Amino acid sequence: MIETGIPKLDEFLGGGIPKGKSLVYYIQPGVEGEIFGLQTIYNSLKKGGMGVFVVSSTIPDIIKGQFREFGWDINQFKDKFFFVDAYNSLIGAPSNEKYVVMNPDSIEAFSKIIMNALKELPPSTIVFGSLSTIIDLCGEKETINAVRAWNKTAKLYDHVLVYNFTAWPYSEETLKAIKDDMFNAVISVGGIAERVIFGQYFGIFKADWTKEIKKSMLFRVLRPGGIRLYIPKILVTGPFDSGKSTFVHALSTRAISVDRLGTTIALDHGHIDYKGFSADIFGTPGQERFDPIIKLLSGESMGVFLIVDSTNPTDFIRAKQMLEITKSYGLPYVIIANKQDLSGALAPEEIRNQFNLPPDIPIVPVVAKDKKGIFEAFEVLIDKITGGL
Repeated sequence: MIETGIPKLDEFLGGGIPKGKSLVYYIQPGVEGEIFGLQTIYNSLKKGGMGVFVVSSTIPDIIKGQFREFGWDINQFKDKFFFVDAYNSLIGAPSNEKYVVMNPDSIEAFSKIIMNALKELPPSTIVFGSLSTIIDLCGEKETINAVRAWNKTAKLYDHVLVYNFTAWPYSEETLKAIKDDMFNAVISVGGIAERVIFGQYFGIFKADWTKEIKKSMLFRVLRPGGIRLYIPKILVTGPFDSGKSTFVHALSTRAISVDRLGTTIALDHGHIDYKGFSADIFGTPGQERFDPIIKLLSGESMGVFLIVDSTNPTDFIRAKQMLEITKSYGLPYVIIANKQDLSGALAPEEIRNQFNLPPDIPIVPVVAKDKKGIFEAFEVLIDKITGGL
């Protein structure tokens, strides 16, 4: 298996891409999708594999600069990483790369170089930076036929072929061939707009070696860093003194609070980077006069943590009120049973009975001040959020 290094994608693919298989990142125009090919080949190299990057839309030095921009040092792979330069010849410039396509607008010339690389290299990950550019230069039908031949040859020699393809308005025949029958796997990469949230997502359209996966994942591109799964806004709410600020600060890589006399009077705001996820977290004050803030943030959030003090069941009525506000927006939520280290703390199932919650609502025992259980709670909420995308 060749791992892509893209958070969650390898898990969805059953561990990565098997040798001899082909995969296309099917990218909507306007979405920052070229990073998928870059990150895939870099991760393959980092894992000890050999890689080839086919450059057809810019000079190789620009691509090398992009690797540096993401914080990825490719110089350490000099003996295992090669470029196919299918651009410099177009502008009449010389090339120092191992493989050079002298006539990039001729599919025969292009195919000759690709076939030579496939036959002489040991099993490698070969990424085409822009299949769309090859189609534009060489023609739709001609390129489709060539790609089929490349994929067939790659299977014989145990290569993994990965293509970035931007779905410009090509013929229906071409788009259907790319999505339906040319590749072993198709990963859709697109953009969404919902309420005030705009995001980019990826999801498996098909993969013939793993079970069907219906999930899509929001992502953002960080420089340096590459692809991170992105949750635009998570709400943290709960009664006064339940431990919301402590929870936000414990969970966050950076956080701020606005305090007056030791009590949060505005918002806690935190940001978390954890296991490939990037998320912004907002904590609300617990007093009823701040309920309009809960309503406002709930309308823009993708999930909710409701924090309760496990030792103070008298505040559960207020907690239920706050939960009802967020539930009206249909958001996935997790109950955080905080202060589990104190005497008299109710167990999660006791809290479930008090709230009269069904078994499918998670209640996670936590000691926020000691960071116990907080990341487990984050993973539970993320699973609930991404399960609905």
